[in-house]
Amino acid sequence: MPAEKSTPPQTVEIDGVTLHLTHPDELPIKWVGQDDLIAQLLASWVVLEQRDLPLNPRLLGKPGVGKTTLAYAAGKKMGREVYLFQATMDTRPEDLIISPVVSAEQSIRYVASAVVTAMVRGGVLILDEGNRMSEKSWASLAPLLDARRYVESLVAGIKVKAHPEFRFCATMNDDSSTFELPEYIHSRLQPQILVDFPDKEEELSILQENLPFMDLAVLSYVADFLQRAHRADERYSVRDGINIARYAGKIGRELGLEPPVALKRSISQVLGEEALVYGP
Repeated sequence: MPAEKSTPPQTVEIDGVTLHLTHPDELPIKWVGQDDLIAQLLASWVVLEQRDLPLNPRLLGKPGVGKTTLAYAAGKKMGREVYLFQATMDTRPEDLIISPVVSAEQSIRYVASAVVTAMVRGGVLILDEGNRMSEKSWASLAPLLDARRYVESLVAGIKVKAHPEFRFCATMNDDSSTFELPEYIHSRLQPQILVDFPDKEEELSILQENLPFMDLAVLSYVADFLQRAHRADERYSVRDGINIARYAGKIGRELGLEPPVALKRSISQVLGEEALVYGP
């Protein structure tokens, strides 16, 4: 029996140019705790009346605190398609908008980025780690982030206007960045929403949500470890905690180690021996 074919990407025509759209991201993730952050993000996207515009919030925090998860959960809470674009220092303006691709028939196909697809479809765009991106690339998004709400593709020779339901959010790590945000972009990415480490109860809930098959005593040990590290201003995150607990379970089973021994070995291998000082 032949394999079932996947649905081809949707296309849209703008000023005589056919754009091939990308698919939204479907991720098995859930935001746990800190409901006020969801409320802040959703409030920034509210439109009060016809002459109002949604804001373009910037989520700022240490790596691994859940900024992308927060934005994704907020978009899903609105019932929207959510699109992720991973920014890097190599991101070019055409990567953000429309890229030409040579098809099998040797013709040019114009492929819309996640940014443009979200604009056309009225979805939510999460620009992940935006402070890794150069000013030249940010400049191509400037008209999208103000009252104009459009981008211009020099490659395809068209201007793409954002659907009224389109929403934008950028995440940024609070650490040394490759590029500084230019002021004219900084003023367009408001409000700034700070995402900090959760408290112990919330952190334990996150661990349980991601590792429901793990023993509660193991997860409690990891939550205590993370809280001690947070108080010492270490950058260890719940993502690190998930990796520690998961690896401890694996080596405990495969090597026959008791949980305390497996956890200490896991911490050492995941974060380094210097992290062992935060163990309970």
